[in-house]
Amino acid sequence: MQLVLGSQSPRRRALLAGLDIPFTAISIDADEAYPAELQAGDIPYFISRVKARAYESQLADDQLLITADTIVWLEGHMLGKPHNEAEAIAMLQQLRNKTHQVYTAVTFAQKGEEMKTIVDCTDVTFGDLTDAEIQHYVAQYHPLDKAGAYGVQEWIGYVACTAMNGSYFNVMGFPVHLVYQELKKRGF
Repeated sequence: MQLVLGSQSPRRRALLAGLDIPFTAISIDADEAYPAELQAGDIPYFISRVKARAYESQLADDQLLITADTIVWLEGHMLGKPHNEAEAIAMLQQLRNKTHQVYTAVTFAQKGEEMKTIVDCTDVTFGDLTDAEIQHYVAQYHPLDKAGAYGVQEWIGYVACTAMNGSYFNVMGFPVHLVYQELKKRGF
């Protein structure tokens, strides 16, 4: 069985590589729009399955496809990837001095089988950040490709993340402990 990671994320690729299981990485173009009534973990669940469906017809019989999606959930609303620096700054200003949730969904798809999707959630608390610190982070790290406008493994995680309940790697966008358990069940 060949493992295929459907993700452009360098973080997901690095985390999966850390499991020492050979895989091929591909990019999948999919419409990431979701129904407005979806909440919290249901959003990445839906989107990760859309990504898998977008590539499913190209899967060979001996391939297992993994797709994933991550969102930040703060006080009843989603923070996705910012479109520009001003939006990134505004998101980080909302996160300071609060606890938010990071949801990542991972979908496993194999030809002729029903898809399986797992969802992980981590609570992350940010301490106080000044506007100058937020502007420094956005200018230096350009977090426009990250849900919630931050990478916990970067400077902002060092200075602002005061507490975490759940998987650190889930916050990076890939709950490798759950992926590993699923791959073990499948004989990898």
